[in-house]
Amino acid sequence: MPKFNLTVPHRLSQDEALKRTKGLLEQAKRQHGDKIKNLSERWDGNRGTFSCSIVGYSVDGTLTIGKDQIVLDGTLPWKAVILKPVIASLIRGAAEKALA
Repeated sequence: MPKFNLTVPHRLSQDEALKRTKGLLEQAKRQHGDKIKNLSERWDGNRGTFSCSIVGYSVDGTLTIGKDQIVLDGTLPWKAVILKPVIASLIRGAAEKALA
């Protein structure tokens, strides 16, 4: 499966960035429940793992909340590789808005 990596800088405390990131996942579930299914997340301190199905494609990965950035590492199915730039852009936009 193809991998993707996304880094989003922030100027918040680590705790606030963590709180907002968790809130962002909850918001995604509420707003895009018709496209995002089976979203699960598990947190251990500042590191979280997630998995979901987006428009029928399985996506999973990790989120690491650092002192000045959030790093998302994940995998996409081969069929979704063509959507990788769109997915990255949507995630980056939502994260930047939440962390502003």
